[in-house]
Amino acid sequence: MAEPIFLIKKSDLDAGCVRRVECGGQALAVYNLGGCFYATQDGCTHATASLSEGEIIDDDCIACPVHDGTFHIPSGQAMSFPCEHALRTFKVIEQGDEVLVDLEQEADEAADAI
Repeated sequence: MAEPIFLIKKSDLDAGCVRRVECGGQALAVYNLGGCFYATQDGCTHATASLSEGEIIDDDCIACPVHDGTFHIPSGQAMSFPCEHALRTFKVIEQGDEVLVDLEQEADEAADAI
């Protein structure tokens, strides 16, 4: 496991929201789903679009702002057309008010979904 990198303060991202964060040379979408934090690649796998500009739906999916395809946030799995390829997910560590990410390890939920 690589050294975790600071992403965001928990207090800076309200529940039900997503934000783009540049981290380790990558654009990530960071999500707060009911107080649990997740991180995925920010770019949609279908077309050029920033998922952090999309809408969280069904409490745990993100809708692409360009073509409305959806992804399951915890696992990264593509859920609806035209999205067919999963998002890259990242292991998130919560410490106090800080959210950290390990850019070399996928989220536990993604590993379980495969």
